[in-house]
Amino acid sequence: MRSMMESIISQIQENIRIKQSLMEREDILLNIEKAVEYIVSCFKNGNKVLIFGNGGSAADAQHIAAEFTGRFILDRKALPAIAITTDSSALTSISNDYGFDDVFRRQIEGLANEGDVVVGISTSGKSVNILRAFNEAKRKGAYTIALLGKGGGECRHDSDISIIVPSDDTPRIQETHILIGHIICDLVEKELSKG
Repeated sequence: MRSMMESIISQIQENIRIKQSLMEREDILLNIEKAVEYIVSCFKNGNKVLIFGNGGSAADAQHIAAEFTGRFILDRKALPAIAITTDSSALTSISNDYGFDDVFRRQIEGLANEGDVVVGISTSGKSVNILRAFNEAKRKGAYTIALLGKGGGECRHDSDISIIVPSDDTPRIQETHILIGHIICDLVEKELSKG
């Protein structure tokens, strides 16, 4: 039983260590601030946010989109955010007809407009389907934000803003992505409530 308790404590300590490291990295803090500015501008201009990722990151995309369309803290009007990971018909038909590497690109092609913000979440930064979606978003004139880990992979080069969690531990990266998503939601609400 003692080894289980040690494992619990160790995982909590690692979570705290990674989140502590965010405060020590000005580049990460500045990129979070830039992401907030992009999203605030997007919403003020009548545009939308499209969010996606694979596996647990798909769930994180849904979580963040729900914070915008519902509310995070403030009671305010709904904000246009869509997790493109939720349409099972689109996911399966596009994957079947075009291949999984195009599952997000194809949706971005159909849904993104100039001035929208496209947010891709990847713990590795190596997901081909996210890279292709970013390239399509840029072609359409949308801004791209990447929430990444493990050094950022190729996605760090293909996004306008890359927020890279300094860890190689997938569960800790995902936990930190949610923290960053919550920070962004909070600051976006506060900025929009100013007028």
